Amino acid sequence: MVHFVGAGPGGPDLITLRGAELLKKADCVVYAGSLVNPALLAFVREGIPVYNSARMTLEQVLEVLQRTERAGGNSVRLHTGDPSVYGAVREQMDALDALGIPWDVTPGVSSFCGAAAALGAEYTLPGVSQSVILTRMAGRTPVPEGESIAALAAHGCTMVIFLSAGMLEELTGELLKGAYTEHTPAALVYKATWPEEKVVRCTVGTLAQAGREYHISKTALVLVGEFLSDRYQRSLLYHPGFSTEFRTGDGSPEGRP
Repeated sequence: MVHFVGAGPGGPDLITLRGAELLKKADCVVYAGSLVNPALLAFVREGIPVYNSARMTLEQVLEVLQRTERAGGNSVRLHTGDPSVYGAVREQMDALDALGIPWDVTPGVSSFCGAAAALGAEYTLPGVSQSVILTRMAGRTPVPEGESIAALAAHGCTMVIFLSAGMLEELTGELLKGAYTEHTPAALVYKATWPEEKVVRCTVGTLAQAGREYHISKTALVLVGEFLSDRYQRSLLYHPGFSTEFRTGDGSPEGRP
């Protein structure tokens, strides 16, 4: 059996209880060493083989998982954040299916959640934005036609941009082709929830300058949108005039949708 486990955003205490238990019981661990906090390996039993997939190809990873399966063991494939977001897991799942090896997925806390926590921010503020776009700049890995930063920026909603901290000048130019201006609030969050976390608030127009000033060029998220400002509306959910399945509002007009 292969267990795909989300390691969480960085802090070793932010892995799920299930993920930690699977690591403790694993007979083999393959972890994304370029991004996963190595402190998580403290959960692994002494003498258990541990492989850093940053130095491996897909074929080499599959060989390790297949070898463990043949020996009757359980493997943990430890991915950063949540495996479903930029985790390159689908190709592994399909290959395991073809080999007849069972697998399951234990979700994890994504770094975009860790970044919001570091900022003390809410992505979906009433009256500001009710949509969150998770995306990346095109680089060595292209993005599908129609998913360019400029195209997505046209929505003007909350954006969380992965894998793009090394292209901040180009990113700024693409963002300005959309609904954002140079004064739109932005932030850089480096290694969210790690001990060396950095949080830099800026604007779209000063993103590149902020990256240079704080020496941030990788392992960081770029966050863009008015959710980072102080302007928003009170939520109806907890308004005394708003009725829900669980309580009846007092009818005050401010609580009517």
